[in-house]
Amino acid sequence: MTERSKAPDDVDLGSFPRTGIAVIAGASGGIGGEMARQISGSGFFADTLALSRRSAPPLDLTDEESIAAAARACAEKGELRLFVDATGFLHNETFGPEKSWRYLDADHLAHAFAVNATGPALLLKHFLPLMPREGKSAFVSLSARVGSIGDNRAGGWYAYRASKAALNQLIHTASIELARKRPEAICAVLHPGTVDTALSEPFSKTGLDVQEPAEAAARLLEVIDGLTAQETGGFFDHRGDPIPW
Repeated sequence: MTERSKAPDDVDLGSFPRTGIAVIAGASGGIGGEMARQISGSGFFADTLALSRRSAPPLDLTDEESIAAAARACAEKGELRLFVDATGFLHNETFGPEKSWRYLDADHLAHAFAVNATGPALLLKHFLPLMPREGKSAFVSLSARVGSIGDNRAGGWYAYRASKAALNQLIHTASIELARKRPEAICAVLHPGTVDTALSEPFSKTGLDVQEPAEAAARLLEVIDGLTAQETGGFFDHRGDPIPW
């Protein structure tokens, strides 16, 4: 897969059985919100649940009990066919990407790992057991190309790079265990590219292919629809092309 030809709202998730539910974590963000809207509008699942810290139930990646409670609430809605983790932390009013090791900070590193790695690990713990044993299902987490060790040629961004690399390893490891009892299930990490959201806005440069959230969401959903069990544990960009670890 190299280029999209479909319109952003022309969503096709036909590789999934038309049963069960879809869940999007991080639905208050630009990409997560668009993915929730497009999945819900597609009608491919019985229900679509959009989770965030302000949803009902709330989902806070730094609070395992909120994750467990959200999983219990989702289980009451039906079997889990698709889970999209669209959460992530790059910067806030206190911390930003480090340009040099001189700016490494323990609190910044701890927060980046809490949101980008530990929180998603707990999502795996509580939501993977909800996936059916037969038919295609998928747990997909949004990572970033800068989390690739093999593709790192620029340096910098220590906390974000390292925490996303940890996320990639967690998803890959979970995919091995998942395949033992759910051979048609998929665990994968996707790089959405540069998207016009609050997360990437300060770092968008002239010449980059900056996507609107609707286009980014549509591209990602097309990649998800095309994933097969043979590709579980993989790391792909928004065109479906593999990214080196």
